[in-house]
Amino acid sequence: MRIIRVGSRDSKLAIIQAKIVMDAIESFDKNIKTRLVTMKTTGDKILDKTLDKVGGKGLFVKELDEALLNNLVDITVHSYKDVPMEVNPDLPIVAVSKREDERDVLILPKAKRDEAKPVGCSSKRRTFQLSQLGYTNIAPIRGNVITRLKKLDDGEFSALVLAAAGIKRLGLTHRINKYFSPEEIMPAACQGVIAVQARKGENVDFLKGFHCEEAEKTSLGERAFVAALDGGCSSPVAAYARIEKGKFVLSGLYVNEEKGIVRKGSMSGEIKDAEKIGIALAQKLKGEK
Repeated sequence: MRIIRVGSRDSKLAIIQAKIVMDAIESFDKNIKTRLVTMKTTGDKILDKTLDKVGGKGLFVKELDEALLNNLVDITVHSYKDVPMEVNPDLPIVAVSKREDERDVLILPKAKRDEAKPVGCSSKRRTFQLSQLGYTNIAPIRGNVITRLKKLDDGEFSALVLAAAGIKRLGLTHRINKYFSPEEIMPAACQGVIAVQARKGENVDFLKGFHCEEAEKTSLGERAFVAALDGGCSSPVAAYARIEKGKFVLSGLYVNEEKGIVRKGSMSGEIKDAEKIGIALAQKLKGEK
């Protein structure tokens, strides 16, 4: 019996996502058993500062990358939107899930809402787009989804904006009060997609039953757009791709706060050209093309 060690953050949502991968592996090959290895990442430990102040999204993968490099685990599982645009070439993304709901959602407290309290949200992307929709009292919030919901229900915030995918995977769909369309709040690149990393050159055929080619293409295009804008936690960049009638369609948001520039646009083409389209749309919105 072969054992595959699966590395994950130790939050409830991260473990649920890891188990989605583990179930897919064991269903694909009955001769494989999976073993979960959890750990706290730097991003989970530093909760008193916003991500752009402490090093960005890479803080959620650093310890997992080290465990993979040191052969303490065989694969690692991430929310793809948390994976930095520059991935260590020795630890490639080897599989991605079918995309769950890509939208952001509004969640209200269980008890009476105190409208004087701020709306909690964790990214510049959400903060900027909420302000465009007329929300004026917005404050940063850190911690995993369960921690944030507790802060909301304890009266610290009047509402939260979170990713629908995480709420649904946690079985908390009943907490959702409003879905924001991608036109209202454009999602983060790869929002709703689970990504799996492995060491370069390792045989990962056991992930064939998990991998989704369509999500791989949309993710590649979205990430290419963000990378071309050099966008991370410190900028409100957003990207959303889908396959429509056999074509790759990408929408993007470019914001240059210093110059007061806000541009949205879209571009479509052949699915095989997803990355090229991502780069071309970024150049167009920056005014370089």
